[in-house]
Amino acid sequence: MGFPHPNHPKETIVLSQYFGDADARTYAGWVKRGGYEALKKALGMAPEAIVEEIKASGLRGRGGAGFPTGLKWSFMPKGDHKPHYLVCNADESEPGTFKDRELMRWTPHQLIEGCAIGAYAIGAERCYIYIRGEFTEPWRVMTKAVEEAYTNGALGANVFGTGKRIDIVLHRGAGAYICGEETAMMNSIEGRRGNPRIKPPFPAVAGLFGMPTTINNVETLTAVSHILNRGAAWYKGLCLSSPKSTGTKLFSVCGHIMKPGNYEVTMGFPMKSLIHDLAGGMRPGRRLKAVIPGGSSVPIMNAVEAEAALCDYEGIVAQGSMLGSAGFIVMDDSADIVYEIYRLAKFYAHESCAQCTQCREGTAWTTKILERILKGQGKREDLDLLLDLSEQMTGKTICVLSDSCATPIVSGIKKFPEEFDAYLSRAKAPALAAV
Repeated sequence: MGFPHPNHPKETIVLSQYFGDADARTYAGWVKRGGYEALKKALGMAPEAIVEEIKASGLRGRGGAGFPTGLKWSFMPKGDHKPHYLVCNADESEPGTFKDRELMRWTPHQLIEGCAIGAYAIGAERCYIYIRGEFTEPWRVMTKAVEEAYTNGALGANVFGTGKRIDIVLHRGAGAYICGEETAMMNSIEGRRGNPRIKPPFPAVAGLFGMPTTINNVETLTAVSHILNRGAAWYKGLCLSSPKSTGTKLFSVCGHIMKPGNYEVTMGFPMKSLIHDLAGGMRPGRRLKAVIPGGSSVPIMNAVEAEAALCDYEGIVAQGSMLGSAGFIVMDDSADIVYEIYRLAKFYAHESCAQCTQCREGTAWTTKILERILKGQGKREDLDLLLDLSEQMTGKTICVLSDSCATPIVSGIKKFPEEFDAYLSRAKAPALAAV
């Protein structure tokens, strides 16, 4: 996907400033642009002071959950004399989301610096960056950047001559969506099957290799150096609506849109402006029908909700969905909502680790029922059955993959009942061939 011009007047460019600038990929190029000054500053601070600065900034997790980053770091035990670990989630397998790969492709040292600061703040000497296996170019770029960081003393046993050790290990995934879940990711790093773990214990108590661990998303960690360089007050001031949503956010916009790409805006930016102005609006002759705003695992928004929403955690919740990873899947009036929900359900059925009965059976059966409806063989009772299955799949499993399958089904039936009625009444021709 493309990326916006850095001088677009409606964007607030912070993390994406050097997208498209090949020189920014190198260690020398990053230092020339002010890189690693924040790490040097951090190494002269007490770890607790860094945590408090991140807390004061209001930075929240950019991977989907939106949990306050500084608070998460503060959960790590102090004085326990155990190895601590930081894990950077660079798996980015959520459909519709493509921001983290661009951060790694263009500004690898921005991520490395953020990881190093985060590791030092939580008392960790080692950070694992778990990169999605399909990310061939980001893997190459990150591998070279880590080597450069070691060569120039930004990583290793004596970081910038301070006597402090920070190591970064790149770990490549093997294509499993479930490994984006933090405990499944830890199992994968340990060489085990990527199944989510039951919590408690939580990672801060017993995480990677049984030791205290914090897991953060790529975008979250890339924001850290900017906060240390420019101050928590500056970051907190980047806010257009709710004081609980601060800073800038990268929005991945794809689907039936004229200018798909990553757009960085201040939290609280109007969704209507993001879709129709920055991303160029609908294709000629088409109108907005629906948006899935947080990657595929959040409720579908209809056009009215989408055009009334503000792009932050609270603003999208107020319109009946969630910000999630901010992967916007935009659909115009040519979209078949039933078919799109079927495709999502099929994806989740394929990616289920099959550990929990409700997920293993629920994702498979919802897919079969939706397929039956699309073949023109559905019954009115199927809608009640889908809603009942979705209820049994929600909040009853180890991780939220099952919930992620149920969410678009429930919201789709609620907000687009006429689409299902058209198939059930045989008013619409089957979208799938009957066999």
